Amino acid sequence: MLPPHRSTTGDITVIKGFLFVARLVLAWLLLLAFVLTLMFNSGPFHSTGPLPVIIFIVVLALVITGAFSHLRRVRLIAGHANLDTLGNRQRRQIELPFEAGEAFDMLDATIRELPYTEEIESARDSLQVRAKVRRPNPYGRAVLGWLNPFSWLGSRRNQIFATVTPGDDVGSVTLVCEPESGAWTDWFRVDDGSNLLNAEAVSRALARRVAERRRREQQAATQAATDKELAQAKLNLLYAQVEPHFLYNTLASAQYLTRSEPAQADRMLGHLIQYLRHSLPSAEETLSTLGEELERARAYLEILKIRMGARLEMKIDVPDALRATTLPPMMLQTLVENAIKHGLEPKPGGGTVWLLARRDGDSVAVTVADDGQGFGAAGGGTGIGLKNVRERLQLVYGPRASLAVVANAPEGVAATLTVPVQHAAPAAPESQS
Repeated sequence: MLPPHRSTTGDITVIKGFLFVARLVLAWLLLLAFVLTLMFNSGPFHSTGPLPVIIFIVVLALVITGAFSHLRRVRLIAGHANLDTLGNRQRRQIELPFEAGEAFDMLDATIRELPYTEEIESARDSLQVRAKVRRPNPYGRAVLGWLNPFSWLGSRRNQIFATVTPGDDVGSVTLVCEPESGAWTDWFRVDDGSNLLNAEAVSRALARRVAERRRREQQAATQAATDKELAQAKLNLLYAQVEPHFLYNTLASAQYLTRSEPAQADRMLGHLIQYLRHSLPSAEETLSTLGEELERARAYLEILKIRMGARLEMKIDVPDALRATTLPPMMLQTLVENAIKHGLEPKPGGGTVWLLARRDGDSVAVTVADDGQGFGAAGGGTGIGLKNVRERLQLVYGPRASLAVVANAPEGVAATLTVPVQHAAPAAPESQS
């Protein structure tokens, strides 16, 4: 035995279906009675015998059959039959989680892909779409043709009217699917569920497009997270690989200087400590500052200056106001190391490294330049370091940042980082023990 509430629901559905059929039959009864009365009470049809009754019975039989077919078809489409689903005119209110322009574009594309759509009128400024939809015969080729009473009144086409109402990052779609005929024809004909199908099709297509957009956004977010993790792993590798040969050479030089020039050895070890202190990764910050990166680069160059002597000169011109500008860690160091390795160390006479910073509107340009061997020299490197710099700039700043590497005049290379003006919060004072 079915539960009581299911039985009650079934009874209500049957009653609503019966009332729908009865309404159609009553409308046709009144219409046929009026027409036949006019036709057969005057003129050549006055003495036709039982013909009016035969016509009356045949038309009513066709109306009842068509009404029950419509009822059955609606139940197959919607799973239930009530006054909303049985009606020839369907209305839907759909919320799209996009601004009005995006919601309109999605709605317009959806209606254009609807089967049997024709005569589409799209007005983006007023956020409205109108379309005519040819109504197919759901049962194949029409057998009765013009003998079908439901084809006597109104058009065989449907129409769609849709508008988008702007909201706060939400586009509210009002969708109306109805026959291309006046509302009075609803008393005498059915649409075989075609407008219900159109409304459901548009609703499903919009839901699918929203889900597809969300899926793409999720994939993009996942890819971005993966790229950030990869960039962080590369950064950690940079932190971890304070170059062994640089570290060994510095310690060996310091050991040698302790015997010949203890003061120079002490200076070198001091710069090495400073360099290592700034090279330790921070678990709290993902971005460093130009000032901190400059101190790392200065310590690195001071060590090399002791080792290379007069072959290396450095000139630093960075305004104090720009030292708080945020900068991804190790990025400036990569450019400085490139200038030394591929520009000045291979050059017999050495040269100069310039560290410059200038503000240009909402951007800060940081340049590392040298007068070394330049692009044409052999052993100019693989370009992996610069590639990593560009990838990290893209991940951190997107299109707002860039790296330009050009020839320096009269010789050497100039690499310029351009980043948006963003100042790091002032560090909290360290507690004294």
